[in-house]
Amino acid sequence: MMRPLSRRSFLHTAGLGLAAIAAPSLRAEIPKAPLFKISLAQWSLHKAFFAKKLDAMKFASIAKDDYGILAVEYVNQFYKDKKKDDGYLKDLKKVADDNGVTSVLIMCDGEGALGDADATKRSQAVDNHKRWVEWAKFLGCHSIRVNAQSSGSYDEQIERAADGLRKLTEFGATHKIHVIVENHGGLSSNGEWLAKVMKTVDLPGCGTLPDFGNFNLGNGKEYDRYKGVDELMPFAKGVSAKTHDFDDKGNETHTDYRKMMDIVIKKHKYNSFVGIEYEGGKIGEPEGIKVTKKLLETIIAEMQA
Repeated sequence: MMRPLSRRSFLHTAGLGLAAIAAPSLRAEIPKAPLFKISLAQWSLHKAFFAKKLDAMKFASIAKDDYGILAVEYVNQFYKDKKKDDGYLKDLKKVADDNGVTSVLIMCDGEGALGDADATKRSQAVDNHKRWVEWAKFLGCHSIRVNAQSSGSYDEQIERAADGLRKLTEFGATHKIHVIVENHGGLSSNGEWLAKVMKTVDLPGCGTLPDFGNFNLGNGKEYDRYKGVDELMPFAKGVSAKTHDFDDKGNETHTDYRKMMDIVIKKHKYNSFVGIEYEGGKIGEPEGIKVTKKLLETIIAEMQA
């Protein structure tokens, strides 16, 4: 039978234990939290979803099982015929919940121009988006991603887009859902213009989703992607890591990802979700997602080294 420790012996032993815990050489290394979180944009698999090779209901489980990604960004185009189907929405949420996957946002297209020159059509576009706000709330997303589509002069489009966005953002606020705009064609691919729209809306619930690759202004003109992302990051509530092609070292050939992530992470202190959005054609969608994920993970490791 072991003899009980005296009070003095106990304190001595406990002291040695505490000293050992405190000693740097004996302390367990605490892993660093990643600088940002990786999510998967459903558009990365758009060919497979449009061809019905994949079931949109199972997107969250596909992200987890096939790619080891635990956060997803839905695309409304794959759910349009289910827009008013509450039962389907509940099942979609259950798939995410059962797999421990976070629903981040819903990308919304085809619901009308929020900056339409016709005030009636602009108002209708706002109404068309409201159901997706409700979807986002139910799924646990933080935002819906919309487009700042408009027409008219440079300044007219600022006012028209801001008007539609302001009205939708006010509705979103009643559900605690943000309305975020991607640089996605037209004047929205001009970083300076979209930043002015954000300042004109001037609501905390309205922000941006800077996309690394969507800076085509048309007529062969391209807005500087690094300048554009830099201009949009002060309003960012998400980031879209667009990829197309890679070299033999796994680097994206159109975007210098290290330079871009320096802007996003170091300059603007962003630390939330960065969504993989592979849109290339030289390799398959699954391969493109995996290479993009590897590139982002490599950059996280380099930045934390």
